[in-house]
Amino acid sequence: MEFVEIGKIVNTFGIKGELKVAAYTDFISERFMKGSVVYVSDEHIPFTVKSFKEHKGFLLVLFKDNEDINLVEKYKNSLIYKAKEDIKPLKKGEYYFSDLIGLDVYVKGELKGKVLKVEEGIRNNNLRIRKEEDGKECLVPFLPVFIENVDLEEKRIDVIKMDGLL
Repeated sequence: MEFVEIGKIVNTFGIKGELKVAAYTDFISERFMKGSVVYVSDEHIPFTVKSFKEHKGFLLVLFKDNEDINLVEKYKNSLIYKAKEDIKPLKKGEYYFSDLIGLDVYVKGELKGKVLKVEEGIRNNNLRIRKEEDGKECLVPFLPVFIENVDLEEKRIDVIKMDGLL
């Protein structure tokens, strides 16, 4: 079974088993829907979502039959996955955040850096890129005006050349 990374448990919240989760998906309501199954840690342990809500930029997720801090605190810092077969296909030009992380970034055929993560913004998502030349990080808006091509098979993103962008 293939999995897609959808979040990370960053802490517990209260004593009733709620987990504070940093979401790595644009489809929060769909991925953490009540009754849906998610998989925790690299061992892909299945859990059924009992409830979730947004709170101060994070999600508070409660798993069925795990409504006690003592049952869930061992999962702090674990990743949360969704089975790829449970996810409806994306439209053309849409990508999973996890698919973009690690891609090489090119401008006019020259390697400029690597995607470290995708950050959600108010109006658009941004690629956090570590530059090849000096190791510094920068943000590039993930919009067609800046992105020329995304090739997941070649593991590369081609960014349009603009002064001050990279």
